[in-house]
Amino acid sequence: MAGLTSDEDLVGQLLLVGWTGDTTVSVRKTLTSLRPGGVVFVANATTAAAAKALNQSILSISAELGMVAPIRTIDHEGGRIQPITDVRNLGSNMAFGNKDPSDLQACERGAIQARQLAGMGFDMDLAPVLDVLTNPNNTVIGDRSYGSDPALVARLGAAYIQGLQGGGIMAVAKHFPGHGSTSKDSRLVLPVLQSTRGRLDRIDLVPFVRAIAPDVGVAGVMVGHLAFPRIDPSGDPASLSRVFLTDILRDDLGYNGLVMTDDLAAMAAFTSNFAPGPAAVKAVAAGADMLIVIGDTTRQLAMRDALVAALASGTLDRSRVLDAVRHVLAAKTQYGLLGGDGPTLSACAP
Repeated sequence: MAGLTSDEDLVGQLLLVGWTGDTTVSVRKTLTSLRPGGVVFVANATTAAAAKALNQSILSISAELGMVAPIRTIDHEGGRIQPITDVRNLGSNMAFGNKDPSDLQACERGAIQARQLAGMGFDMDLAPVLDVLTNPNNTVIGDRSYGSDPALVARLGAAYIQGLQGGGIMAVAKHFPGHGSTSKDSRLVLPVLQSTRGRLDRIDLVPFVRAIAPDVGVAGVMVGHLAFPRIDPSGDPASLSRVFLTDILRDDLGYNGLVMTDDLAAMAAFTSNFAPGPAAVKAVAAGADMLIVIGDTTRQLAMRDALVAALASGTLDRSRVLDAVRHVLAAKTQYGLLGGDGPTLSACAP
């Protein structure tokens, strides 16, 4: 924390950014202009060798720039969500869940993916999907979910997290508070759900409650672009809502890890409804620690600049920003990005 001497450096830690291109030159531009807390691969590499080379370059460039090492992230679920095509694809969560697997098998699934990702130089996987698929017309989640039974999703998701994190890769549970009951695709429109808090507690929140339990300890929770007007009458999506980010996730459920938004740059549910700068300030003020901002450099810079300006003017509470930065640095410390031995790796227990 003491090394983050400017507001730009503090705010940079709150950004998990994508970039366009597959070269060291392209990623250098992003690291230089934003000094982000993390980078996320989208279409930047399709082979393990290319990903490993880029990840090595990211560490070298960040050290050269005097940055805190960024979290190197990818969305590696298996099934239809796996950008790296030349490593074994374990198939979809749904296909796996339909086989009545044991906790050990679910843990080993996470451990296999941890070995894949660690070998490529990644630190974090934007997985698992913990949405309970209660709407059969939900194609955006679909087979990415383990199934329609909250207890099954909770059990398999928790075991997977233990395998992934036991292999040294941070897991991110998504899409809080639950994307499984909508038929709308939040990449296109903002889903508005009439769920009550009681329904969330009975169904959608069950896997997340298990994931954040101390014996599982998921490193991150991704909050979705989903509006629940019967719970937060403002109509804001959960990703901007203090009710969801702080009152429910932090205070009610007791989560003290890294809270992240879903992508703020390429999902129409967000970009069609919210200007980038004010939205970034609102998300952090509401309780988000990291903002995922994929691809759009103009939008990334607008968000960074708005956060810096709000911090300087006092519009954004400095203590909230420092708290968010501490969550980011704590995750980096636990997983060895700030030196030391890193996590103690553990095998899946039979």
